[in-house]
Amino acid sequence: MNIFSAILFLFFIVAMSASVIDKLLEIPLVEVGETWNCLLSLLDHTSLNFYIFLGIFGIIGFYGKKLLFDPLDRVRLLGDIGYQADGKWDMKEIANSVRKRRLVGEIPPVYPNGWFGLTESFRIKKGESKNISALGLNLAVFRDEKGEVHVVDAYCPHLGANLSVGGRVVGDCLECPFHGWRFRGQDGKCTYIPYADNIPDMAKVKSWPSMEINGWIYLWHHAEGIDPNWTPPELEEITNGNWTYRGRTEHILNCHIEEVPENGADVVHLRHVHEPSIAAGVDLTKMWNILWSFSHHAWSASWEPHTAPEEHISTLSISHSMKLFGKSLTPLDMNVSARQIGPGIVYLEFVSLFGKGVFIHNLTPIEPMVQRLVHNIYVSWTYPTFVAKFFMLGEAIHVERDIMIWNNKKYIDKPLFVKSKEDSVIARHRRWYSQFYSENSPRLKFQKETLDW
Repeated sequence: MNIFSAILFLFFIVAMSASVIDKLLEIPLVEVGETWNCLLSLLDHTSLNFYIFLGIFGIIGFYGKKLLFDPLDRVRLLGDIGYQADGKWDMKEIANSVRKRRLVGEIPPVYPNGWFGLTESFRIKKGESKNISALGLNLAVFRDEKGEVHVVDAYCPHLGANLSVGGRVVGDCLECPFHGWRFRGQDGKCTYIPYADNIPDMAKVKSWPSMEINGWIYLWHHAEGIDPNWTPPELEEITNGNWTYRGRTEHILNCHIEEVPENGADVVHLRHVHEPSIAAGVDLTKMWNILWSFSHHAWSASWEPHTAPEEHISTLSISHSMKLFGKSLTPLDMNVSARQIGPGIVYLEFVSLFGKGVFIHNLTPIEPMVQRLVHNIYVSWTYPTFVAKFFMLGEAIHVERDIMIWNNKKYIDKPLFVKSKEDSVIARHRRWYSQFYSENSPRLKFQKETLDW
């Protein structure tokens, strides 16, 4: 299908070119001469028209390159979206107000057990370190001089300096910027103190199990200290370069981590939140306006958990089509297999008219009720970049509609389910997700005018 489409496209270009040439040959020579003189005036560097033309051409070239070739980078922070606007307050003031007065509910433990994405691989080059907050931890993530990534606690046990803020990478160690102590990434042990011959056995920082796969750096977190018993699967198409990176979106959410993957089992919400066209925007109160009724999304979906030894995986199967005046827009049809891997990783592999690709979804708690959600898109070489960016933008708009729900909702521990297949799937998802909590998983506890967990 891709080759056939490419041939049709080339045939269209040739046909158009022939048509244009025929039209040009019909133009009288007098008009051709006038047109040529006009073009020459634009190339006269002493003319004002030259600089106007140059400026317009530069602007078109700059934005054309961004649209057609540059990967998408869409970032929305807490307070940018997801709240009901109020003319008296700006969105950040509204966000702070909602966070203070919203009823959170009897929520599950705040940090599940599993692998969590810390950052994209390209953000940490060889010999660099980065300070990252995740799961209530302050972490120093660094890439040693051999290119291996390590994750250690950020604070030096000597006098508490942050190793990743001003510290430098030396070999396979991270050096403290305060007094030069060096800590090995593999096990966190101090290997060098510039003014001491003997290094105490207690001189170490915690080194966290980590791995690098599919363009991401992951950390293993388990409340019971258990070593990893599963790993995220490798996407060979990314490793071998058949799929290339075309963009990212990042959102900061105000909700419990479980509420995001639960959407995968909540197939009913697709109609009420995601049916209106993406042109209708992300404000749930305005997207049903009759102005946008000429177009809508049509969805069908089903969710199923896997069995052992893949009990940590579940799959949401989605078929999507776009309707314009009741007619399907075939180029926008998409079949998606969304594999939820553990508590916070999803591979949304899709097939469309233009080829195959994947959205890699990483959801990581920053603190108990604040999550970082990042999507990366990788597609086959046949995908034009602007088409991949359009799909990425569409995904972001649908996510931002969900954010308006997540940022304002209360978690209901014992929902009022009705006797239906749809609600039973949500109940099944909650039972499936509970495997990622254990006896010592941290919980959020509320006291009057304080927030302790």
